[in-house]
Amino acid sequence: MSAEKTIDKPRLSIKFQTLAAITAIVGAVAVPQIFHVMGAVSGLGTKLGETFLPMHLPIILAGLLAGPWAGAAAGLLGPLASSLLSGMPGAIMLPFMMIELCAYGLISGLLRTAKLPAIGKVLIAQTGGRAVRAAAILFSVSVLGNTAVNPAIILTSISAGIFGIVLQWALIPLIIFRIEKSDNK
Repeated sequence: MSAEKTIDKPRLSIKFQTLAAITAIVGAVAVPQIFHVMGAVSGLGTKLGETFLPMHLPIILAGLLAGPWAGAAAGLLGPLASSLLSGMPGAIMLPFMMIELCAYGLISGLLRTAKLPAIGKVLIAQTGGRAVRAAAILFSVSVLGNTAVNPAIILTSISAGIFGIVLQWALIPLIIFRIEKSDNK
C-alpha cells in the first residue's frame, strides 16, 4: 500500500477508536511535559512548547489513524486534561486550544480515507485547525468583548510555531507510512 492509497481502509471498531483517543489524550498531556521540563531547565519557559507544538502531533495522528470522532474527542479532551493536571495551557488560552485541537482531530479524521498523500492531509488539517482557532479568537474578542486575548496572537502563534508545523510535515507522514507498511506485512 502506498502512502497515497488510503481510500480502501477498513471500518474501525469502537474499541480501536476509543483506545486511539485515550492514547492521544495521554500523548497530549505527556509529550508537552517533556518540553515544559526542558524549558524550565533551560530558562526558556513555555517557548519550547510554543515552538515545537507537541500537543498537536498525537491529535492529528489520532484523527488520521482512528477517524473523526476519536480525533475530535482527543483534541477536545487532551488540552483540558493537560490543563487540569499541569496548569498548561493556562485558563485564558485553554478554550482556544480545545477548539483548535478538536478541529485538527476532526479534520484529519474526516481525511482518513481521502485519496491524498499524508502530507496533504496534514496541511489541510493544520490550515483548518488554525482557521477555526483564529475565528474563535476573533469571535471572542469582537463579539464577546474578551480583553484578555490579543488578536495578534493569531499570527504570533503561527510564526512562533513554524518549526513545529514543519516538523509535523515530516513526522506525521513518516509515522503513517511506517504504520501502513507494518499493517501490510
